[in-house]
Amino acid sequence: MKKDGKKTKEVSYLAVGIALGAAVGAAIKNIGLGLAIDLAIGAGMDAKKSKKDE
Repeated sequence: MKKDGKKTKEVSYLAVGIALGAAVGAAIKNIGLGLAIDLAIGAGMDAKKSKKDE
């Protein structure tokens, strides 16, 4: 994506959610729960971003 001649990177909130989910899951000693919650949050944020871009 280019904006004013500069290259910008798009953020995939799904990937951010997975990374945060692993960290939160390790902190609470339940990686499955952390991944599930943060994956849902990341997917929601990604859907909100794509809806906003339309």
